[in-house]
Amino acid sequence: MLWSGWGDPGRAAPLPEAVAGLLRDLLGVRPAEAPPVALVDVEVPDSRLTADGLTALARIVGDGNVRGDTESRVRHTRGKSTTDLLRIRAGETSRAPDAVVLPGTHDEVLAVLGACARRRIAVVPFGGGTSVVGGLTPGGAGAFIALDLRRMDAVVSIDEVSRTAVLQPGLRAPDAEAALAERGYTLGHFPQSYEWASIGGFAAARSSGQASAGYGRFDDMVVALTAATPEGTLELGRAPKSAAGPDLRQLVLGSEGAFGVITSVTVRIRPVPEEKAYEGWRFASFGEGAAALRRLAQDGPLPTVLRLSDETETMAGLADPSEIGSGSSAGCLAVLGYEGTPERVAELRAGAAAVLRAAGGEPLGAGPGEKWEHGRFDAPYLRDALLDAGAFAETLETAAFWTDVPALYDAVRGALTGALTGAGTPPLVMCHISHVYPSGASLYFTVVSAQGEDPIGTWATAKRAAGEAIIDAGGTISHHHGVGTDHRDAYAREVGPLGAAVLRAVKDRVDPSGIMNPGVLIPPTAGE
Repeated sequence: MLWSGWGDPGRAAPLPEAVAGLLRDLLGVRPAEAPPVALVDVEVPDSRLTADGLTALARIVGDGNVRGDTESRVRHTRGKSTTDLLRIRAGETSRAPDAVVLPGTHDEVLAVLGACARRRIAVVPFGGGTSVVGGLTPGGAGAFIALDLRRMDAVVSIDEVSRTAVLQPGLRAPDAEAALAERGYTLGHFPQSYEWASIGGFAAARSSGQASAGYGRFDDMVVALTAATPEGTLELGRAPKSAAGPDLRQLVLGSEGAFGVITSVTVRIRPVPEEKAYEGWRFASFGEGAAALRRLAQDGPLPTVLRLSDETETMAGLADPSEIGSGSSAGCLAVLGYEGTPERVAELRAGAAAVLRAAGGEPLGAGPGEKWEHGRFDAPYLRDALLDAGAFAETLETAAFWTDVPALYDAVRGALTGALTGAGTPPLVMCHISHVYPSGASLYFTVVSAQGEDPIGTWATAKRAAGEAIIDAGGTISHHHGVGTDHRDAYAREVGPLGAAVLRAVKDRVDPSGIMNPGVLIPPTAGE
């Protein structure tokens, strides 16, 4: 992965001049004053690990699996949020890990955690490095290691009777899909980070994929897991469902490394579908389109993929990155995808078409859906090009019950527009619904503005305003990006004082030394 941006450097492309001109005219965007610092020119602080600490870690995982070179440390610094990238492009590495440690087994993870707990060395689990909420930037001023799980990348077993698979955490999503496909199966989990994210990261952050309407969220797929903590091993999940007390699997899922390290997951798998089909529909307004999606989510038939862009996102062409800046579409674009046997796909399409027509939808044929499917993982590359052109581009997401979705949509748009306009960088705020449930839906916002003099500080103010608007309007602070450090304070409001105390009690039991990803997820006590 590109150290100062997203993905394969060979796929990066400059922003088309027509789009750059539109940004200049519309938002006052000006080219960045300087290109990113070259990797060879980046410096990192001196490691704070003692010789004893390094020797202890090397004894566990082997000398070649403890890395302290500059490039390894830089590549494990921060995640891939826009503010992360702005810092790393400027060569700011104050939060670089003091070493990168690569365990190869569950027992090695346990031993590393024990050694770090005894020496008060913080541990940040590292999968694909795709966090966009500060999940890889621990709090505190002490030494910490990045625990890179790439060596634990096996498909351990596939149970075709139960239709489950045991996967290790460092397995990248495309490799998991390829291995499962050889046996005729799929996870069906395709978030935008799919090309680089890891199985352990999906579990630790409660990831949602673009086909969640058909396959569910990743936490829905996990039926069992194993986690290493500084206090020992958790093995959870003896059956698909159980009435034997609270489901502790759900305590580890979404824990973002604050309680321990997920070392394997047992996931539900499904046969590879015989056919996939995508199509587009147009609605006159976002409200009209949302009502149509609600009808499908509640009464069916439910497609595998179900998305709706608002008027601004549709006009900008963001639903299809190849059409960015075209301004050729009016109304709101919905994209639907269907999977199954040819007969089942035909049945779903016909049933959905009847619902969508009755709700005011206009069919656009296969073209818009196929274009979306072809470019579904391209948006992060576009963000890099926008940064190069001097624009600021970032996202945030939430979810709410259907009753609250309209007010939540208005509140977040208003908060972002007000905060950024007040800072002298008026934004373009776009939104889409990408995950639906019978009781509610997610809202995913994309914000583009000029960078201004202090893009990091300006965005912090805007995101804080958006977070307050989300909580006040009845939404959740995160639907699929997680909490990290960015959302921690808003999460404290969401769960309340008693809920925060419960989380701290769990952490105190499994991580009494406080070494596991400190500052992430767990709301602080007063005075911290």
